Amino acid sequence: MTSQLPKPVIDSDSRPFWEGLKRRELWIQKCDACQQAIFYPRLLCPHCFSEQVSWVRATGRGEIYSYTVVHRAFGPFAEQTPYVVAIVELEEGVRMMTRIVGDRADIAIGKPVMVTFEQIDDELTLPYFALCSSLSTGNGGNES
Repeated sequence: MTSQLPKPVIDSDSRPFWEGLKRRELWIQKCDACQQAIFYPRLLCPHCFSEQVSWVRATGRGEIYSYTVVHRAFGPFAEQTPYVVAIVELEEGVRMMTRIVGDRADIAIGKPVMVTFEQIDDELTLPYFALCSSLSTGNGGNES
C-alpha cells in the first residue's frame, strides 16, 4: 500500500529537510537577517524577504495548535482511517501540518508533543508527532 501513497517533489529548496528526515532529524530554516524561523522550505524569508536563510536542526518539541480526526478518506488513505491530522507549533515558533500518533483519547490542543519518524519506504520518511506523555511510558517513539 505504501507504494501507492503520493510522494513529495524533492527539489533543491527542500532537499535538506527530506535528507534530515531520513537521518531521523527535523531541520527547518532560519533567516540570518531577521533571525525568524521558517517552515516550509523556501528561498526567501517570508518575514523580511532576505535571501540569507540557513538550515538549523529543530528540537522536535512542540505543542498541538489544532487537530482533527479523519474518519473518511479516499484512495490509499482510506485504509488508514481513523487518523489524526494536526498543526503542531514547534518550540522554534513555526507551525507544521503533520499526523499525531498514539491514543486519540489523549490528544488535545496545547498538549506537548515530540517528533517521531515514520519510514514510508527506502526513499521517504515523514515527521509524525507523539504526545510526550506516551513517549515516556513507552507507547510512542520513533516509529519504523
